[in-house]
Amino acid sequence: MSQGHHPARTAAHGSSGGRPRRTRWGRVLAATVATALVAAAGAGFWVYRELGDGLRTSEALGSGAKSSGGEQNILLMGLDSRKDLQGDPLPKDLLDKLHAGASSDVGGYNTNTLILLHVPAGGGRATGISVPRDDLVDVPGFGKRKIKEAYGLAKAREEEALTRRGVTDHAELESRGREAGRRTEIATVRSFLGVPVDHFAEINLAGFYDLADALGGVDVCLKHATKDEYSGADFHAGHQTLDAQQALAFVRQRHHLPAGDLDRTRRQQAFLLSALHKLEHSGLLDGIGRAHALLGAAKRDIVVDDGWGLLPMANELKELAGGNVAFHTLPVDGFATYHRESVNVVDPAKIRKEVAALLAPAAEPSPAPANSSRKDRKDRKDRKDRKDRKDQKEHGAPGGGDDHKGGGLGDGDATACVD
Repeated sequence: MSQGHHPARTAAHGSSGGRPRRTRWGRVLAATVATALVAAAGAGFWVYRELGDGLRTSEALGSGAKSSGGEQNILLMGLDSRKDLQGDPLPKDLLDKLHAGASSDVGGYNTNTLILLHVPAGGGRATGISVPRDDLVDVPGFGKRKIKEAYGLAKAREEEALTRRGVTDHAELESRGREAGRRTEIATVRSFLGVPVDHFAEINLAGFYDLADALGGVDVCLKHATKDEYSGADFHAGHQTLDAQQALAFVRQRHHLPAGDLDRTRRQQAFLLSALHKLEHSGLLDGIGRAHALLGAAKRDIVVDDGWGLLPMANELKELAGGNVAFHTLPVDGFATYHRESVNVVDPAKIRKEVAALLAPAAEPSPAPANSSRKDRKDRKDRKDRKDRKDQKEHGAPGGGDDHKGGGLGDGDATACVD
């Protein structure tokens, strides 16, 4: 493995041969559609019923370790595939709308979105941890590979084994292959992050357009004006409202960004926060037609584990619709070439330590003395606010560090500006 410090390489090149290639935006899907739809469940019982009736489920989660004490870890996976849940190519007219390329082979079955959403026991602020797609990790049964490749590798191996045993039915091959892919991706994430996975949601490429259309646009903020011919991005600096087509360009752009893929990850987070904020404050779900459109997207494009009880979890998850979530992107140590592909160099022990720190329960504040004055209480609050801002800058704020050190929308602010 040849290694170098070139953080901008993902801004202009893909992962094979350094050739410019069509940007993938499927990685935003899991973060946006799955979380937004689960958060939407807080709108009323009919939403629970509609979401639970017809939603596709999977047994891939298995009997692995689970969280204790009432907290929940939910893995959000976005597939960069031009195929639907049956393995059939997406309609050409839909691909034209998505500007996603006509070939159903483009993107394969990479999980280009991987976000672990941690919901603390009893509710409260959630934590979203984005895993960069090109991190070089141990994939069970395949050795060192990019973390995004675990799903597709296992799917292909399972289908080959089934074919050798005489299975020829397309639907069975697709279904059993995908289950193998999910199992391996979940096992890879569990091992890499060192945490249990209690539930998961998977979303395919087509879901994003449905969501963006149902939301009727999102509000974002950019630090700088930007224009990019590959994604179609053409935005001014500052706050602005994007329609569905512009939203696609916003989350697709990776060229001309200071940190390439890592900046695009922060855009995913910004989009998700904006979508959740809109669900909470715009009355979107009060309109039955739009709510049904959102739920229809879930039924077409989402798979969840069969043990996910949406109704019992809704009281915790609906808090996400108020933006009560802090996002972080895991850091990388540098970049390298491995088997002629660009990869992120990571230290698994350091990553597990980082994740453990992010998910640690917040310390209970010390009670104020009974005789403390209003000025004393204000001084303590000011000191705490300064410390929180310092922690946010060091660990969470967009642009708060070197290009390859991760970061994220740590304050959960739907109006935070990104590159």
